[in-house]
Amino acid sequence: MTQLTCFKAYDIRGKLGTELNEDIAYKVGRAYGQIYQPKTVVIGCDIRLSSEALKQATIRGLNDAGVDVLDLGMTGTEEVYFGAFHLDVQGGIEITASHNPMDYNGMKLVRENARPIGADSGLKEIQALAESGNFIQVENKGTVQNYNVLPEFIEHLMTYIAPEKISPLKLVVNAGNGAAGHVIDAIEEQFKQLNIPVEFIKINHQPDGTFPNGIPNPILVENRASTSEAVIMHQADMGIAWDGDFDRCFLFDEKGQFIEGYYIVGLLAQAFLLKQSGEKIVHDPRLVWNTLAIVDELQGIAVQSQSGHSYIKEKMREHNAVYGGEMSAHHYFRDFAYCDSGMIPWLLVIGVLSETKQSLSTLVENMITKFPCSGEINFKVANTAQTIQKIFDYYADQNPEIDQTDGVSLNFGAWRFNVRASNTEPLLRLNIESRLDHNPKPMQDYVDELTALIQS
Repeated sequence: MTQLTCFKAYDIRGKLGTELNEDIAYKVGRAYGQIYQPKTVVIGCDIRLSSEALKQATIRGLNDAGVDVLDLGMTGTEEVYFGAFHLDVQGGIEITASHNPMDYNGMKLVRENARPIGADSGLKEIQALAESGNFIQVENKGTVQNYNVLPEFIEHLMTYIAPEKISPLKLVVNAGNGAAGHVIDAIEEQFKQLNIPVEFIKINHQPDGTFPNGIPNPILVENRASTSEAVIMHQADMGIAWDGDFDRCFLFDEKGQFIEGYYIVGLLAQAFLLKQSGEKIVHDPRLVWNTLAIVDELQGIAVQSQSGHSYIKEKMREHNAVYGGEMSAHHYFRDFAYCDSGMIPWLLVIGVLSETKQSLSTLVENMITKFPCSGEINFKVANTAQTIQKIFDYYADQNPEIDQTDGVSLNFGAWRFNVRASNTEPLLRLNIESRLDHNPKPMQDYVDELTALIQS
């Protein structure tokens, strides 16, 4: 029995050839079909050079398990999510490695209504069956047909804005040579038909699996310059850059400044609560004060959840929350079957810009001034649990308020921090924030203090 190392906490990801290949993709498709026995599933793939072949192998596995397949072609992850809850199907698979290096690929799997499949919700069972190869022969093999979900997906996206209220805007859009370009083109077409006065300036727009401009991952500082410079050059109102499978988008203000994902959570909470007060907003525990202030001011209800998409989605379902946001740029929406999207956030933000008649920098600078944060700082440590305990012990005599929803959050009134082990990498992740109204020390002092402690 072969041990498969590509199964992670939330999805499948591995090095091509050794950890993930067509044979393994076939087994995953076969195991998925046998365990869930769906009648039909949707499948799509990103633009990586290996994705189409892995998709075809997965389809063969599904077909051999008796499952019919709707092949959506080259898609972002959220188009598969959309197909999985919008069409008459019982699941979906996207072949993608998102922002991983060139020699990687992976898969994201969902069940009916786009419910996530993670390590604690079915992925381990798929792994066990794929490893054992105990597949049952079926009498009737499944079929495959191509399906274009794009028109219906665009129609759904348009429900997040009020076309008649959108002000004239100029947007720089950077698909990073990933999968986002075709959706932007379709949105642009729709905007023209509805006379929405938005101009798109496209950079790195054509999908290209060789990624001539580097892997699309705008969370890396070195990948931000192209969007930032284009915003300044074209005097745009906002810049938007996506990762490879566009389930995350990253925003730049009209000065070309990158906006931390934490403040986007506040902005999107605002977008929903401006429309309807009293709604519930789910957030993760890493950075919270700005979100809590906005939700409180606009008469919403804030609900804290552990980080990670399966936890956030579960918490949103439990509380019927309209929106859930993570500072890592994952944003989840009730009307999108609680799935994350990289297209809905920027549409909501152009709605907020139009409604408040304020620039993006003004909206965000107010938040940053009140609640400065460090941004996420990652440390490679020998033992994450030991390091967290050491931090815990160091601050114990200051009697901080303690929250262990996810890792450890310590709140000292004027400042707080969260430290946690990464779910996906061997890293310790640190986030610090402070409150201007308590006149705390400069953020760098806190960063230096904790960095010294962690590295000592």
